[in-house]
Amino acid sequence: MDCKEFAKFRKNLNKTQKEMAQLLGVSIKAIHSYEQGWRTVPPHVERQMFFLTARKRSNNNNKQKPCWRIKKCPPKQKKECPAWEFQAGKFCWFINGTICCGTAQEKWKEKMALCRSCEVLASLTETEPG
Repeated sequence: MDCKEFAKFRKNLNKTQKEMAQLLGVSIKAIHSYEQGWRTVPPHVERQMFFLTARKRSNNNNKQKPCWRIKKCPPKQKKECPAWEFQAGKFCWFINGTICCGTAQEKWKEKMALCRSCEVLASLTETEPG
């Protein structure tokens, strides 16, 4: 997550920098640094930003299908996937070890590279109109 994306997500959550710092459990200086590009957004903060944004969006979009339906996962793959095990089909991107494209995704950075191009995450985090 880069500095512009971080700031966009914070604004979409309608939070001040101070409120975001409290919500994420980091200092206000950290928020300033993320938004100025002085510090890289750590994976745990990125994950929380996606989660909060997705929860806000999910509350307004209960019609979204689970990932295994969207991706048409074969039954064997679906049963081995943690997203299926925990019935987290709208939050598959949040769980490491999901089996996307036939391979378990274990490292956050590699997982997010794949998830960012997936319609499951995109449908939850896209900017709302207006």
